[in-house]
Amino acid sequence: MTKSAMITICGRPNVGKSTLTNALVGEKVAIVSNKPQTTRSRISAIVSRGDTQFVFLDTPGFHKPRTRLGDYMVNVVRESVADVDCVLLMVEPIAAIGPQEEALIDRLRESRSRALLVINKIDSVDKARLLEVMALYSTAYDFDAILPLSAKTGEGIGALFAELDRYAAEGPHLFPDDMISDQPERQICAELVREKLLLCLDKEIPHGTAVEVTRFSERDNGIIDLDVTIYCEKESHKGIIIGKKGAMLKKIGELARADIEKFMGARVFLQTWVKVKENWRDSMAQLKNFGFNA
Repeated sequence: MTKSAMITICGRPNVGKSTLTNALVGEKVAIVSNKPQTTRSRISAIVSRGDTQFVFLDTPGFHKPRTRLGDYMVNVVRESVADVDCVLLMVEPIAAIGPQEEALIDRLRESRSRALLVINKIDSVDKARLLEVMALYSTAYDFDAILPLSAKTGEGIGALFAELDRYAAEGPHLFPDDMISDQPERQICAELVREKLLLCLDKEIPHGTAVEVTRFSERDNGIIDLDVTIYCEKESHKGIIIGKKGAMLKKIGELARADIEKFMGARVFLQTWVKVKENWRDSMAQLKNFGFNA
């Protein structure tokens, strides 16, 4: 008898949603960085355990939008909280409920969603602080359970899966059992390049970038040719991304290629270009071109 469950992971930016998604899958399917709004679209991560398949929806961080891209990201979160079997609200071990958490709890009430509270980063606090956080959130919403864990170390992941079993309903699996993400390979490659932009660049520059794979082909000898265009919003940003004598772009390319080769299990010949598209984050046409159907 096969079973399946759809589970949304939501929370404020940088709370560890994508790190948890990768820990649940056991492989890197979502990019991570220490910068907010790293995740821009909803990513489906698939975990098949015996007869049960879990589909985790990793969502963008819930925040106050400043661009049309930001509006799109917030709408993705709001829509993802409804019509799923369970919502994981992920919070940090801080004994205060912030405005993002309050807004998400309000959305849970609106949609009457069944939810688990996941307190991440328990490796950074003592037990007394953790109990204080658990007590605070237990009065804020009728969570089915409150689960402390560390997405970074993996502590508590087994207990989370055990809790999630109750939401799995009898029926066919939604994806093939060997599938771990609904993202096409070229999209994952583009995201891995964007992850390195977030890693290597400072301040607002990486948030104004988009990455497009313009060629993805495999040679007879198994080498993958990958042409990637990086778009930014200002000519001055283009110069920073390229760097002195191309040094920054070379660094970004080398780091990205290493991760792409690991993901693809093949050698990769990566070529990168940088182009300017001014204010693309506020252009409905450009957002649609980049796959954000705002």
